[in-house]
Amino acid sequence: MQIVVNAERLLLDPQGAAWWPAHSTLIISDIHFEKGSAYARFGVHLPPYDTHASLNRIVALVARYAPARVIALGDSFHDGEGAGRLVESEREKLLALSRAAEWIWIEGNHDPAPPAWLGGMITPEISIGGLVFRHEPSARHVAGEVAGHLHPCATVTRHGRSLRRRCFVSDGHRLVLPAFGAYAGGLDIREAAVRSLFPSRFLAYLLGARRVYAAAAA
Repeated sequence: MQIVVNAERLLLDPQGAAWWPAHSTLIISDIHFEKGSAYARFGVHLPPYDTHASLNRIVALVARYAPARVIALGDSFHDGEGAGRLVESEREKLLALSRAAEWIWIEGNHDPAPPAWLGGMITPEISIGGLVFRHEPSARHVAGEVAGHLHPCATVTRHGRSLRRRCFVSDGHRLVLPAFGAYAGGLDIREAAVRSLFPSRFLAYLLGARRVYAAAAA
């Protein structure tokens, strides 16, 4: 699915990433590496494969697009100790990814200080071309803002059946990405935290198995 945000053309991938061809840049958000192990520390035992699954999806995206730059929009790790819980093979795979392209790690509320060994740039936000990348959307209108944090989801009901999917949200002026992480939850686009960002008409772009589907937020 192709969209335009502040005059910049982006392609929305059904894996939940955005591709910016003019700048050879792949954009992902809210990976939440090691969320499973974080929950296990508090007695909630989930299958410990979320980091493995997310890394493999990133590897596939990098192979598909061959980006010169990757921007991770914050909350790449679920908590400040998440990087230390990576197993060696996952750490090596992440290092290989970070060396294959220029990486920009946006600071998130879950990981305000991503580990320096990741390489690349660590920053609260960055402006490139007509877009500005940050973790949490600004309360004020910012043309070209690309953010994450909210983990948007939408539900479509047809013929008495409902389907809930992660989604991108955009009005052509700003874009909110879905959470990339395997165990990341979701916030319905009808909630005020999402709706308040878009004072007029906006669209949800739902992730399907093979393509992205546009739906009016109404």
